[in-house]
Amino acid sequence: MNSRLALPMPTIPIDRSPESGESRRQAAETTEATAPAHLARRLSLRRVLAVGLVFLLDGSAVAADRFDAIRQSIRTLLTQRQVPSVAVAVARNGRIVWEEGFGWADREKRIPATADTMYSLASVSKPLTATALMTLVGAGKVDLDKPVNAYLGSAGLRARIGDANDATVRRVANHSSGLAEHYQFFYANEPWRRPPFDEILRRYGDLVTPPGEHYQYSNLGYGILDYVIARQAGKSFADYMREDVFLPLGMTRSAVGPAPGVVQFEAVRYGHDGLPIPLYETDHDGASALYASAHDLARFGLFHLKAHLADQKAILPDSLIDAMHEQTMDEGNGSGYGIGWEIRHDSGYAIISHDGDMPGVRTELRLVPSERLVVVVLCNAEDRIAPMVADQIMGATLPKWKAPARRPESPSAKFTPPPDLVGLWEGKVFTYQSEVPITVQVLESGDIKIRLANQLESLLNFPRYSKDGFLRGVTTGSLEIDDATRRPYVLGLKLKLRSGNVLDGAITARADESSVMPTHGLFPSVAGQPRAERVQSRAFVLAQWTSLIKQ
Repeated sequence: MNSRLALPMPTIPIDRSPESGESRRQAAETTEATAPAHLARRLSLRRVLAVGLVFLLDGSAVAADRFDAIRQSIRTLLTQRQVPSVAVAVARNGRIVWEEGFGWADREKRIPATADTMYSLASVSKPLTATALMTLVGAGKVDLDKPVNAYLGSAGLRARIGDANDATVRRVANHSSGLAEHYQFFYANEPWRRPPFDEILRRYGDLVTPPGEHYQYSNLGYGILDYVIARQAGKSFADYMREDVFLPLGMTRSAVGPAPGVVQFEAVRYGHDGLPIPLYETDHDGASALYASAHDLARFGLFHLKAHLADQKAILPDSLIDAMHEQTMDEGNGSGYGIGWEIRHDSGYAIISHDGDMPGVRTELRLVPSERLVVVVLCNAEDRIAPMVADQIMGATLPKWKAPARRPESPSAKFTPPPDLVGLWEGKVFTYQSEVPITVQVLESGDIKIRLANQLESLLNFPRYSKDGFLRGVTTGSLEIDDATRRPYVLGLKLKLRSGNVLDGAITARADESSVMPTHGLFPSVAGQPRAERVQSRAFVLAQWTSLIKQ
C-alpha cells in the first residue's frame, strides 16, 4: 500500500530559526541559570548580543513578545473550555514569525501538540483541493467553464431543474452548481461503510436549483472535484495531493487521511464528552478528509500570497492564484466565494479564508493579502476556541481590525406566509429508493401542516420565507431511505416558490447534532470490536428532490 504521507516524518520537532526566538530565549535562560558564576556574566552578555542581533535581522523577538498575551489566553481557554489542544502559526512578509502547539495531541498517550502535529482540517481541505484542481487547469486537463459531467465518465449529475450542462466545474467549486447541502460520516466502530463514488452520485447527485441561480454550500461538490482530479490525473486523489501539491510546496506533514502508518503524527479527534472519537471517513474527501500541520498550512498560505519561497515550486502561476481569490458567487451575507476560498471584508481588510467544523475538529485559515499575513489555528475538538484565537491574532497584527460582532439571536417573529404560498400543495419526494407522496398545507395563520405518505401529520417548525423565495423549516417524518436508518433524524425543508403554483427543492434527513448519544445496547456492532456504548450524534445530512403543485 502506498503511504499517503508526503515524506517519512522525523520524530523530533524541527527548530526553525525565523520563528523560534522564544525557544532560544528560554534555552539561554536555562543555561545561564545553571552555569558557574564566573561564566554567568559572559553568557548574559552573549544573550543580550544574540537577542539584539535577532531583533536587528528578523524581528522575531519582537514578534514573540507580541504574542505572549495570546499564549496565556490560549492556555486559559484550553482549561476553561476543556479543549485538548490548539496549534497556531502566523506568517508575515514571506516568513513564519510564530508557530506553537498547546495542550495534548493525544491525551491518553500524553503526546503534546506542536506546530508539526497533523490535524484533521475539515473544510479547510477545500482550498487545498481547489489548488490541486487548478494545477490541472493550468496543465490544460480541466476547463473551469466546461460541464463537470464531461469529467465524470458514466456517472454524472442529474438536473431535476435547469440544465446539467450549466453545472460547470467553476460552479461546483463556488457552490452554485445546484447541488444541495450534504455530508456523511462513516465511523469505524459502526458497520456502515462508504459506497463507491458512482453510487454516491446516483443517490445524491441531483441539481435541486438551476445552476448559477443560488449559493448552496455543498460538501458533495468537493467530493465530485476530488473525483475529477483523480480521473484527469490518472492517479488516486491522495497520491496527486502528495506528489503534485504537498511535496512541491514543502508540506511534509500533510496527507489525505487518516493516513495509514503515521497515526503517531496525527492529533486525536475528541468529542463533546471529552473522549476520543473513533476514526471516520466521509463520502467527500476533497471537502473534508485532509490533514496538515499548522506549519504546513502557513507555508500553503504563503504560497497563496505569492511569497515565492526558495524551497517551494510554483505549482500555479500568479494569474491562477488570483482567479481562485476572485469572488464569483455572492453568498448573500456580505461574503462571497471564489474557487475554494471565501472572500469577506472585516474592518476594511479583504480577507481570503476558510474554516472547518466537523466531529472533533475546528479549524481556521485566514489570509490578508494587503498585509501579507497568514493566520492558522487548528483544534482537535469541535469548539469555538479556533475562531476566538484567530480573532486574537488578527487583533494583535492588524491595527484597524476588530472582530465581527456576533449577531444576537432575535426572538422568533410570527410567520406570515405570502398570499401565493397559502393553500394545499401536493407532490412527491423522489428518493433514490422510491417516490414518497407529500402534502403541504399552508394556512393563513402561518401554521404549515406536512404529511409524508401515510405517516402522522406534523407541523413545520421555525418556518421562514426568505427574500429569494425559499420556504424553510424543520419537521419530523421518514424519507424511507436506507442511508438514514443509522440515526434518529429530523427533516429540513428548503423549497422554492416558482411561477406561483410550484414548490420544489430539497428535503433533507438531518442527523447533525453535535453531541454523543447512548446506544442502549441496540446499536449494530462491528465484528471483532466491543459493542459501542455511545456514538456521535452527528452523522449525515442527506437531500432528496421534492416537487409539489398547488391544488
